[in-house]
Amino acid sequence: MVTLSGAAPHIRIARPSRDLAAAERFWSDGLGLDVLFRASADGPGEHDLLMLGWRDAGWHLELVGGRQLTAEPSPTAEDLLVVYLDAPVDGQLVARLERAGGTLVSGGPYWDRWGVTLADPDGYRLVLSTRGWTNAP
Repeated sequence: MVTLSGAAPHIRIARPSRDLAAAERFWSDGLGLDVLFRASADGPGEHDLLMLGWRDAGWHLELVGGRQLTAEPSPTAEDLLVVYLDAPVDGQLVARLERAGGTLVSGGPYWDRWGVTLADPDGYRLVLSTRGWTNAP
């Protein structure tokens, strides 16, 4: 494991978003991530910013948007954020994610076998995997 000063590094997953409010509904209201930080663009070259994650996790999702967004979201079927549940996928969670703007999609044969895949409002995919991290390939 890579360490810096004895601590494991934190990972940031950064993505553009067309609509930060819609993305927040999906990731926070739907999946249950906490809003860790938000900011509005103050000047030239800046973006509106939304950071989401679980407070004690070693990663967070950073979404940038607003009028000065220079890169439109361009997700592919391989742009996945996988959450390993090590349990069956709760149907109520899937329904909540759909109500929050998610769309059920096929993840392909592997992910359809091992979980449920939803697209967020920008088209990026979230996989809720029934597998545990230790038994994932």
